[in-house]
Amino acid sequence: MPVITYREAVTQALTEALDSDERVFIMGEDVGGYGGSYAVTKGMLAKYGPKRIRETPIAESVFVGAGAGAAMAGLKPVVEIMTINFSILAMDQIVNHAAKVRYMSGGQLSSGVIMRTVTGGGAGLAATHSQSLEPWYAHVPGIWVVTPATPYDALGLLREAFTKDDPVLFSEHALIYRLRGEVPEEHYTVPFGQAAISRRGSDVTLVAYSRMVHVALDAAQMLANQGVEAEVIDLRTLRPLDMETVFQSVRKTNRVAVVEEAWRTGGFAAEIASQIQEACFDYLDGPVARIGGEDVPQPYAINLERATIPDAKKVVNELAKVIGLKVTA
Repeated sequence: MPVITYREAVTQALTEALDSDERVFIMGEDVGGYGGSYAVTKGMLAKYGPKRIRETPIAESVFVGAGAGAAMAGLKPVVEIMTINFSILAMDQIVNHAAKVRYMSGGQLSSGVIMRTVTGGGAGLAATHSQSLEPWYAHVPGIWVVTPATPYDALGLLREAFTKDDPVLFSEHALIYRLRGEVPEEHYTVPFGQAAISRRGSDVTLVAYSRMVHVALDAAQMLANQGVEAEVIDLRTLRPLDMETVFQSVRKTNRVAVVEEAWRTGGFAAEIASQIQEACFDYLDGPVARIGGEDVPQPYAINLERATIPDAKKVVNELAKVIGLKVTA
């Protein structure tokens, strides 16, 4: 199979949509001549023109609201929010309008706007540009929240996003745009609400999403070197949430840790842990471990920033401390 980067997978899905559906257009800051802050839309302005690749002012509430309204009118806008941190400025448009219009209109209207945005820390961009806010949106009924961790899923999930009539928050992690992976030549999509088993194991389950899937896989390798086989579950989407795949794994391994980059307090891992204990209490041989980001604003200094974000060593240490596995980092 061809090997492409995560960035190329997103670009391919957008290009396919622009080529196949004249209703599709892209709007956002620097999406045109600059080619997007992360080079995803590079060259598209020259190919499709300013009507379909629309530069916007630095006014998230305006262009997200315009995208939501355009979708209600029958178009298929892709709104690029430069980072998920800036989505705060459009919270009303996302939460109170796009996500609720189908319900509040009795099904007469819907807003299938796709909101692509960049999440996560680790790039040395300081506290207001390095947050993982996708769990906030997963709290809201009426919006799909998508968190691809691989090129395969980035392409398949974004293709699937174009089939939805309700808003999609498509969250791309800043540090995995260069990640390479195999992608089939034949057309495929990845359904929302279907988790993937990224690694098979029998001793402990690690549940993660976005970049933390790769941290969990690194931790699983460290565990394997000590004779412990971890199963890694990639949630892929936070809303809808596939818990049945998680439950099946936990019933097999009897131990589980949930890994996310967002702050631990009030994080989405708490929701997952709660559902696990409700459905699998009799199968658990220890508490559900939660590994999240430190409860501090993201430091600018790179050494301090790295200390706030979970890594494989932290995952292994938490498994030893919380669950009691005889492992060391």
